[in-house]
Amino acid sequence: MLCIRLMSEQELISKLIEGDEAAFREVVRTLHVPMTYVARAIVGQDSAADVVQDAWVMAIKALPSFERRSSLKTWILSIVANAAKARLRKEGRMIAMGDAQDVENAGLSNHRFLGDGRWADPPRVWHADTPERILASEQLRTQIFKAIDELPENQRAVLVLRDIEEVEFSEICNILDISESNCRVLLHRARTRLWQIIDTLQSR
Repeated sequence: MLCIRLMSEQELISKLIEGDEAAFREVVRTLHVPMTYVARAIVGQDSAADVVQDAWVMAIKALPSFERRSSLKTWILSIVANAAKARLRKEGRMIAMGDAQDVENAGLSNHRFLGDGRWADPPRVWHADTPERILASEQLRTQIFKAIDELPENQRAVLVLRDIEEVEFSEICNILDISESNCRVLLHRARTRLWQIIDTLQSR
């Protein structure tokens, strides 16, 4: 039996179009969480599950006409975002992804980060020898996951898409319909919160 996880994306798409159940389960496994974060960022917690379900139906129906100009992940996340925005319009609600009126007032001059989001002043070195040993800390994992879950929806969506799913800034902006400067503000704020958690743990 061919392992779905070892397939190329083109092979995976072909399997999905053919209705392969294992391929579909693999896509759900890898994309359901970021899809949920995108939906929650736009419509909120209460409607997110319905939006994701609608997006899955839309994606399955549209797969045969998928032109593959972007990655499957970006394409599906864009469907989620569009489904969420359509729901807001249907309910007469406003799309409000903005978290800052401008970059300067958002605190991007924070000494911890450069303008492009990279560390200017990284957290202190851990006593553990390797990143694997650092991540093996149950306390650290618990605190990081808790901090991510407590972030505002829009910050969480940008953080997950950029730092976990490794989606490019331009694609995140298209998916969430925000400017690049606002995207960087949201990411900066989310990273700052996580850094505070990590730095506090290191100080103990």
